[in-house]
This record gives sequence, structure tokens and C-alpha cells, in this order.
Amino acid sequence: MSEQSQPFHLLSKPTGAICNLDCKYCFFLSKEMLYAGDRFRMSDELLETYIQQLLEAQPLGEVNVAWQGGEPTLMGIDFFRRAIEYVEKYRRPGQVIRHTMQTNGTLLKDEWAAFFKQHNFLIGLSVDGPKHMHDAYRVSKRGAGSFDQVMRGHRALRRHDVDVNILCTVHAANGDYPLEVYRFFRDELQASYMQFIPIVERATDESIALANLGWGERPGADRPLYAQRGGLVTERSVHAEQFGRFLIAIFDEWVRRDVGRVFVQTFDVALGNWLGRHSLCIFSPTCGRALALEHNGDLYSCDHYVEPEHLLGNISQTPMARLAASAKQRSFGQAKLESLPQYCRECDVRFACHGECPRNRFIFTSDGQPELNYLCAGYKLFFHHIGPAMNTMAGLLRRGRWADEIMQLYATRDSSPAPAAYIAQVGVPTHRQSIGRGVPQP
Repeated sequence: MSEQSQPFHLLSKPTGAICNLDCKYCFFLSKEMLYAGDRFRMSDELLETYIQQLLEAQPLGEVNVAWQGGEPTLMGIDFFRRAIEYVEKYRRPGQVIRHTMQTNGTLLKDEWAAFFKQHNFLIGLSVDGPKHMHDAYRVSKRGAGSFDQVMRGHRALRRHDVDVNILCTVHAANGDYPLEVYRFFRDELQASYMQFIPIVERATDESIALANLGWGERPGADRPLYAQRGGLVTERSVHAEQFGRFLIAIFDEWVRRDVGRVFVQTFDVALGNWLGRHSLCIFSPTCGRALALEHNGDLYSCDHYVEPEHLLGNISQTPMARLAASAKQRSFGQAKLESLPQYCRECDVRFACHGECPRNRFIFTSDGQPELNYLCAGYKLFFHHIGPAMNTMAGLLRRGRWADEIMQLYATRDSSPAPAAYIAQVGVPTHRQSIGRGVPQP
């Protein structure tokens, strides 16, 4: 297969790590230390190079032009207008462009929302739940909560009917309140699409004290550069079983009343895996097809590995397609499978997890094997719990029916799990829309 025919996903960071917020768990804030003294603004020349190479590198069909940060809206709306012009200049016949942006929402007003609607952007809006939960860690440079500003941006998006995914990180402040979080999104924000992203901040014995303070700049104080090293986690991090219970509580409410109406990425992707389809890198056997582009054209193996040893090159010097198909990147993606411990290889829910993301694989199995996922205990709880319902929904889909028919079963069974006899009869997808829709995770 040629370089051009191998699709990959790319997150572009036009402002690098620069953000107008100072979220305590945002390890990416520390990445500005990799580019000391830089302006952290993607030039127009590089913007055109990026768009041209991205469209040339992708096969026909849907191409995702994805923006992240830092905070991408700091570039100003005219930057993205120029990006749209370059897309129209370089798109090839047969390519369908999907624009996405992940934003904290604090700078969004009607002009932004109208622009997003005009160009059919899918917006990933970061919200961590109701005000007291959101404001625990998502704060300004002065330490003030950002909830009110985010809600102002959300109202602008709603006024213009912009397609929105809620991106919720799960951490120490909201991890014990799954239904409060879920119902806030569903009922108050009227969200139809949600992603729940576990916060796991790694640290070493030497860096843990500073890491617990957060990753933003602190005048007169040391600041650690975040790297995927160490076997400790910050006090903000979600615990493994806590995360599993968080997902279980939301799933139990969702499967009884919201299937086909509310789309939760983890549930969509899990159903896909029950059907033998892998649509998200963290739950796929291998990875390496989701890369990150810095503001200066540096291309990294993954958004979670913006570290010198994972720098593939610069697209101003080497074409993006060649870097994405390089031996170094193939080795990076294959390592996920090759490093999987025997404990995972023999696990009965391996098909649904595949060891999850390598960034979280830093604890040891009971017999001392490395590379076990920090969240393993929580994922095992979750996947075992949802197994009967997933089997039922998968059986429905295989028979050409709709996954949301499972709610009829639960309506007549109170809170009971799906009975084995029904599962055997139905065999198993779920949604009347595509599985795995979402904005790339931070």
C-alpha cells in the first residue's frame, strides 16, 4: 500500500501549548518548555503547507482537519478562514472534508459560532460537569473558575445550532459523581454526544510534589516538563476502580433510557469492539495512526507523546506522508501489541480493551510483568458489567435490527440485567447512527 493510500489522523496545534486557561491537570501546558522563546503561532506559510500535505496524504473519502491546543481560538477567526480557503484550494475530487476543533469555549461568541455552523465544524467543548466540579481544576491564569465563560460559549454554539461533543475529563473532583455529571450534560446542556476521558497524570518520586501543584508556569518556582515516565500519579488523577464505577453508573442509566438518543463514545466504541470493529486507537490492537503537529511543523508520534524521542521530523523538511509511514512510526504503533503482558493476552475482555493506551501502561502484574495499564482494574469491572447488554445489542444489529430495542427489554425487567435466554435468542449494533463518532481526545 502506498504512503498516500494509508489514512491517518492528525491533530494540529496552531498555538502549541499556549492557552488562556491554566487547568491544573493539563500536562500539555508544560510542553512550551520544548520551544523556549517561541511565539507559538503557526505561520500562514506553514498553514498552507500543512493543509496541502494533509489533503495530498489522505485517500479519497472523509478527511478530518482537526484543531487542538493549547487553545486554538487564540489564533483568531481569520486564521481559520484562511485554513478553509486552503482546504478548498487543495482538496481533491472525492474528498469530503470534516472540520473539528477542541476548545475550552471561553472565547466563543456569535461570530465564532456562525463561522462553525457555516463550515459544518464539529466542536469538542471541554466541560467537567456542574460548576463546582468544573471549576475545581479548570481555572484561569489567576486561579478563577472558568465555568461561567464556558457556558456563555455553549449558549452561542446552541444559538447557531453548531454540532457539539462534550469532552469531560474524569478526575478526583468529579469521579464519584457520575450520574450528576451525566444528567447535567444530558438534561441541562441537552447534549447528545459525550466523551469521558480519564485524567491519569504520571510522576516520579522526584517530580510528584511539583506535579501535584499543576503544570502551568509558577513565577519563582520550579516547573516539571511532563513526560510519560514514573509509576506515581497526582492527587488529581482518577483511580482505576473509581473510573470503572463512573462508567458503569452512566452506562446503567444510558442503556435503560438513552440508547440511540445520547451517544457516549466509550459505549459506542465498546459496541464496535463487540462487533469486531476497532474505531478508536486506545481500544485497538495497535496504534500509531493518530499523530500530532506542533505550531512550527514538528510532527510527533502521538498527542500524548510530544517528547523529543518521539519527534518524527518537520513537515517543512520532510513530507508528512513519509513521516507518518516511517519505520519509526510503524515501530511506535506496533509496540502497543508487542509489549502487551501475558496477563492481558489471556484476559477474557482483551478484545474490548487491548491494553488501552500505552501512556497508561506503567504498573506491574501480580507476577511482576511490566506494562499493565493503570486503569486495568476499572476497565475489567466495566467491560464485565456491560457484557450481557453488549451481547444483546450486538445480536440485534447483526439481525438487522436497532440497538435501542434493548430499552424495551429493560422496561419490562426493572433493573435486572438482560436475561441469558434473551441474549441467546437475540445474539446482538446499538445506534441508528455511526459507531465511534467523536472529537479526538486530549
